[in-house]
Amino acid sequence: MNYRRSYFIITCIAFGFAFLYIPILSMVVFSFNASKLVTVWDSANSPTLKWYYSLLHNEEILDAAWISLKVAVILGTLAGFGLARFTRFRGRFTLNAMTTAPLVMPEVITGLSLLLLFVAMEQVIGWPAGRGLTTMTIGHMTFSMAYVTVVVQSRLASFDTALEEAAMDLGARPVKVFFVITLPIIFPAILSGWLLAFTLSWDDLVISSFTSGPGSSTLPMVVFSKVRLGVSPEINVLATITITVVTLMIVAVSLWMARAGRLEKAPV
Repeated sequence: MNYRRSYFIITCIAFGFAFLYIPILSMVVFSFNASKLVTVWDSANSPTLKWYYSLLHNEEILDAAWISLKVAVILGTLAGFGLARFTRFRGRFTLNAMTTAPLVMPEVITGLSLLLLFVAMEQVIGWPAGRGLTTMTIGHMTFSMAYVTVVVQSRLASFDTALEEAAMDLGARPVKVFFVITLPIIFPAILSGWLLAFTLSWDDLVISSFTSGPGSSTLPMVVFSKVRLGVSPEINVLATITITVVTLMIVAVSLWMARAGRLEKAPV
């Protein structure tokens, strides 16, 4: 009975992994396809790297990828620090509600609200002049800051303030205490928040569509526009490069964490 149950569980897991990863592997394989048809393998020619070369010279996709990299994390860190440390100040509830509202707000509502705000500001004060990189950056800051704030605030909630007090007792200034003591300790939370914000910004399409303008399209917008006209082999290449970079980062972090765990367990 246990043998049949284990066989059933292993079969379900195998089908689950196959459902998730076979499409990704097929996309990686077709990135080396010589044909322009992304779903038909060109058996007459050998695998090629010409689509990788073509992607590296595609300024539209490269510019969109660079815009997607620009995500605001500093404001989220400061907001999380303020909410965690200064528990009693006027407007704390309002600040907390404003920074966490994008977590539960539909993206359509957020994007439309930002668009109406930018239009009203342009009519009243003349800034921002049209939609572009500035408005898109503000839009990405709006929803990414919420996630960074929650992560940093959670880390500071369990932070031992005795370390800071000891440093100040020894004569360290508050600014030096923050950069020497607090920042290194909460840096993993900041890095986690940055990765989360980067992933959300890289994947965002709705808010970017409302706040973008000429010459400020993000990578998801470019990919979506190309997919509507038919998937090109360059999209497979772009996805393959993204998967490779993410895999290398996961492996590097796993090795670093394993090494840190061995150092902690090593006898002094």
